[in-house]
Amino acid sequence: MPVVAVVGGQWGDEGKGKIIDLMAQEAEFVIRSQGGDNAGHTVVNPLGEFALHLVPCGVFNPEAVCIIAPGVALNPAILIEEIDRLQASGVSTDRLLLSDRAQMVMPYHLLLDRALENQRADDPIGTTGRGIGPAYGDKVARVGLRMGDLLHPDTLEAKVRVAVQRANGSLGSMGSSQRADVEQIVKAYQGYAQRLGPMIRDIAPMVSQAIARDASILLEGAQGTLLDLDHGNYPYVTGSSCTVAGLLQGVGIPPRAFSRAIGVYKAYSTRVGSGPLPTELLDATGEYIRERAHEFGATTGRARRVGWFDSVVSRYTVAINGFDAVALTRIDMLDEMSSVKLCTAYELDGERLELPPSNLDLHARCQPIYEELPGWRKNTRGTDRFEDLPKEAIHFIQRIEALLGIPVNLIGLGPERSERIMRQPLWPLASG
Repeated sequence: MPVVAVVGGQWGDEGKGKIIDLMAQEAEFVIRSQGGDNAGHTVVNPLGEFALHLVPCGVFNPEAVCIIAPGVALNPAILIEEIDRLQASGVSTDRLLLSDRAQMVMPYHLLLDRALENQRADDPIGTTGRGIGPAYGDKVARVGLRMGDLLHPDTLEAKVRVAVQRANGSLGSMGSSQRADVEQIVKAYQGYAQRLGPMIRDIAPMVSQAIARDASILLEGAQGTLLDLDHGNYPYVTGSSCTVAGLLQGVGIPPRAFSRAIGVYKAYSTRVGSGPLPTELLDATGEYIRERAHEFGATTGRARRVGWFDSVVSRYTVAINGFDAVALTRIDMLDEMSSVKLCTAYELDGERLELPPSNLDLHARCQPIYEELPGWRKNTRGTDRFEDLPKEAIHFIQRIEALLGIPVNLIGLGPERSERIMRQPLWPLASG
């Protein structure tokens, strides 16, 4: 059985939740690999509509073991809220496990996040304010607290006191008047230990044993490749590695055990916050797509910036991740367009570019070169077979395949799990 990774090929918000929810129905393990509650995976299935920020989308498969891996920055308070909402909707979380190596997001991380963003007032990153960046910063500095610390109340309080003193010093140096309250934090996290303690364990032996017996393992990526700390539009990136390699690292899976990578792309581009978006639509067309597709963040509620599909950055993310196939979502959001555009290349100072420049200033100056295609002006929702799509929609999809050099195996035609065309299995066990 394969180890398959599902990774966003753009700036996040590509519709990964739907794809993972679908594939998770045939998975034995679904593992959230990196990121924190700054991610939001929207899932619509027979149980209802859910916005998951930490719990893996495999929670809707009662047979799947769901794991939050060492690479995740985990806010215990947010996780408990999410568990409570799922249980209130009749969804069991009995098979949810938490790595003892996962970094904890602490209340002072949220204060530091806001203080840092205030310092960047003239050029903000557009952070979600969830404390993820500062939590990963503490991880790199080797001063963070991990989920396993909740299992040791005798040392937890002392570690929290040292961490709060350090954080309050940083807040003061940044000119913030806010301070973390050590007594409140100690009391709260002792309570989290009581609630989450039974779920916390070293997940490495379980993952190794699953690989050894060829279990089907689905790695759930958060955000998107262009938000990757190393390979994204730095500094307008997140605090973790959002690539296939980052997922393997975040879980602890050896590369030789890996089988397949699925890249999830939306039929148009969106991003939240600052940073280059060469195909951005600042006109009525962009507003129309935003409103029709309800392009507002699942985590922050902020309006997303909208643009045409950008094959330049998409070719780059295909190469970075080694994607085997594409899941192309939200085709139906273009159903009413009289024409649609694909960015096939950039122009920069008279030079044609097939891949994006690594320099942020140069990327921001790039002008998109478009190929305009006729729209289909027909409803695609409810279509079951690729050949039954309007010929213009088929041509649009085939052009994306040609531009990226890999097949589009799944086409999303609505938010629900069943609203898709499966041209080829995303993995051998996926239902068609």
